Amino acid sequence: MPSTTVTTVLASPACVGFRKVHGAGNDFIFINGPFEHADLPGLARDLCTRQTGIGADGLMISTRLSGDPPAYQVRCLNADGSEATMCGNALRCAAWCAAADHGHTEVTMIMAGVRHRGQVHGGEVAVTADAGPVQRSAAVVEDDGQVYEFDAVHTGTEHAVTFVADVDAVDAESLGRIVRYHGSFAPAGTNVSFVQPAGPGVLRIRTYERGVEAETLSCGSGAVAAVVAARARQLTSEDAVTVRNRAGAPLTVRPDPASPGRTFWVSGPASIVFTGQI
Repeated sequence: MPSTTVTTVLASPACVGFRKVHGAGNDFIFINGPFEHADLPGLARDLCTRQTGIGADGLMISTRLSGDPPAYQVRCLNADGSEATMCGNALRCAAWCAAADHGHTEVTMIMAGVRHRGQVHGGEVAVTADAGPVQRSAAVVEDDGQVYEFDAVHTGTEHAVTFVADVDAVDAESLGRIVRYHGSFAPAGTNVSFVQPAGPGVLRIRTYERGVEAETLSCGSGAVAAVVAARARQLTSEDAVTVRNRAGAPLTVRPDPASPGRTFWVSGPASIVFTGQI
């Protein structure tokens, strides 16, 4: 595994180890906690900048709370320094690192006060996400003569989902930015997903992520939102739905048998790209 050293401004002159990790293309700078910094949002912005920092969609700090049963406190700061209330791929990466470090294949993770379960089986990592009810047509937006109906669904964070005939034909960056700030989703704003039904049990997706303020290659909570919204519109009825993202590393979303209709498992690959010190 390659290693690197990145020079940046820390509160202390001591170096801190990190891993560059990604979950289905959604990439993070991972630090084992406890870790404190006088300006954590500023550090996240500096480190996540792709031209002058390490480059990532977010900075993640995972602190072990207990070993039996294994539990972790996971914080995820977006590339703009804001703190995420839910990030499915960050949680999957945290579970992957817990398995690599301690052999924990089943873990509890707490993000923004919400408890999630994680499982690691071979190269597949799955975590739970809770979904609220779907608000149909929460916003209607016209762009270049095309009308888009956006459904709102909360999967630990706000999501707006619209269904299109061809995701490749959508200007996800431009339209996503418009909808992210749409008055219907004020004041918090929203993540924005464009979803194409692509056969039985298959959805194609592109997501503009709030906090990254750009289209990302993958979004775990967005994949759950897409499936929940598709079920509400009767566009899919399969138990397990494959969500194909721009990374080419699909995620699978399936209901949790213990809480069908409320809790979902989102699973897919996760990888440690390289290690280094900051």
